[in-house]
Amino acid sequence: MASRSLTGVGVAAAPGFAAVVAPPGVSFADWRDYLALLKPRVMSLVVFSAACALLTAPGHIHPFTAFVAILCVAVGAGAAGALNQYYEADIDALMKRTADRPLPAGRVAPEEALAFGVALAVGSVAVMGLGVNWLAAAILAGSILFYAVVYTVWLKRRTPQNIVIGGAAGAFPPLIGWAAVTGDVTTLPWLMFAIIFLWTPPHFWSLALFMEADYAKAGVPMLPVVAGEAATRRQIMLYTLVLVPVTVLPWLLGLTGWVYGATAIATGAIFIVRAMAVARNTATRAAEMAPEKRLFKYSLLYLFLIFAALVADHVILS
Repeated sequence: MASRSLTGVGVAAAPGFAAVVAPPGVSFADWRDYLALLKPRVMSLVVFSAACALLTAPGHIHPFTAFVAILCVAVGAGAAGALNQYYEADIDALMKRTADRPLPAGRVAPEEALAFGVALAVGSVAVMGLGVNWLAAAILAGSILFYAVVYTVWLKRRTPQNIVIGGAAGAFPPLIGWAAVTGDVTTLPWLMFAIIFLWTPPHFWSLALFMEADYAKAGVPMLPVVAGEAATRRQIMLYTLVLVPVTVLPWLLGLTGWVYGATAIATGAIFIVRAMAVARNTATRAAEMAPEKRLFKYSLLYLFLIFAALVADHVILS
């Protein structure tokens, strides 16, 4: 996509948003830019966790209704991603990892991204309410607002705890998936919420450690920038030591069977070992942060295995 970037073309935008836009009547965007606005990697994790809850929930849901529910979750997550990029275009322009996103690169105008995000948000919530149920729709609306407003507008630029509190935004999908089937939210989906909520800080801070220079350049108060690498590594270890027991709770409370329990214990032990490697590391240069990079990659696999085990457990032992 770098070959489609523009430089020196456009007009001034409102402070805080992209400063490079297409001239009136001219569009440099294609379908890849609008797909990028949806943050498809983040969307895939959101869809996966919602689908796992939907498949684990007791009761029956028509396959078409299930498809509508998951589609609405995907579109809602994409809407939140587009609104996030609309507001953070100035930050994205300063960071190497995000500089070629559609807004800072000038391929999509800020007002187009805003309209795109709002339309997807309203449409996904309305279809969820009309086609599935209004509890699922209300939780979906809450998750979009939490990510786009509470995290993006309020927390991201103001506090090093941004990712801790903001982690709730990514934890809503299991509640949505469960509510789509049952029309309510019980103990197990709340535990799934807690797992994602507690998983987010060690996952994201391990990334922030080797991306610290980018965040510092953009003025984002991520924990490594504000408190330093040593404090961040301690926090990763502490959150991991809370996260792993919480992942075992569904089994201890009798909400799942041995398939899930064994998976949670085994994968959690590996997570602790990798977090300990991060805690012992004293590197200050990104090139020397192999333990942090390994933990970041493993954390993605870890969450996948935990939630897949919930589904497998439900299928095998039900």
